[in-house]
Amino acid sequence: MSTRPPSMRDVASRAGVSLSTVSRVMRGAPGVAPQVRERVRSAADELSYVVSRNASGLVTGRTGRVAVVVPHLKPWFFGSVLAGISEVLREADLDMLVYQVGDLRSQPGWTRTLPLRRNCDAVVTVSMDLSEEECHRLDDVGVPLVLTGQRVPGRASVFIDDRAGAAGATRHLLNLGHTRIAYIGSRGESWYSRSSMQRLRGYQAAMDEAGLSPWSLIKPPGHEGGEHAMGELLSDLDPPTAVLAEFDDIAMGAHRTLRRSGISVPEAISLMGFDNHEGAAILDLTTVDQSPADIGATAGRLAVEITDGTRPRDTHLELPTQIIPRQSTSAPRSVRGLS
Repeated sequence: MSTRPPSMRDVASRAGVSLSTVSRVMRGAPGVAPQVRERVRSAADELSYVVSRNASGLVTGRTGRVAVVVPHLKPWFFGSVLAGISEVLREADLDMLVYQVGDLRSQPGWTRTLPLRRNCDAVVTVSMDLSEEECHRLDDVGVPLVLTGQRVPGRASVFIDDRAGAAGATRHLLNLGHTRIAYIGSRGESWYSRSSMQRLRGYQAAMDEAGLSPWSLIKPPGHEGGEHAMGELLSDLDPPTAVLAEFDDIAMGAHRTLRRSGISVPEAISLMGFDNHEGAAILDLTTVDQSPADIGATAGRLAVEITDGTRPRDTHLELPTQIIPRQSTSAPRSVRGLS
């Protein structure tokens, strides 16, 4: 016949201390004398006690969990952000709850369907592009909210400057001597919309500054969008000498079309992406690195610090981007011929 597992109350009784003292010892919190700490640990070992988040929460008011809300789990970017968050939370001895909302966002009041209240100490959203109304509904959960991929006044945010990143990428191609630079952007799920708009504006601004006409195509996100867009560009009587893609996976699709068409990269057309996807190095793709794992780690750390009271709830953290030059970009043939 099985017996119930030992509880925190059993450990407190055997060690002769209060429940709150046991909770502090189990969490590694300060304020407990060394001899008392050792007595509690010995009692826990003797009883084979395993820390229960729920039991600890009854004493501390904390659940020991952080909820992370993502549109999807499958794309590389989201998985990388989650990995960064998970590592930081694990170091802080916190659990991560992941909620994939998918098509749920199309339903009114979708935030109320998530079991967040009294189930977590903070909420982190990953590239959700939330409206003000959606932010208010998540505020109603009563725990700190950390947004990634967007900056919202009054709420903690971790983000990059998408416009500056795309403008810098365009200038990189301009500095190589390209003047016919096309841009392949995306349209799709709403959580991409703000980033997409800012990257397109960055490209357009850099082209305007150079006195050149922007040339952009907007396709569905992913490899297929890049393939179709590059096919359209190649059908032009005067194709571009360089192409900047909003995402690396779009650039990879464009690269496939070029390869199948027998067009060399970068000798005939230079190709550049954005994100530093794990597959970008394999294709030797020049790209803009935004390090999604660092975005996740920063968001996780910010959630921990806000929960602990060491950071204000309206902290904004902008992370840098950098160009990773590889072999998919070079000077156009006309410029190389002059050298």
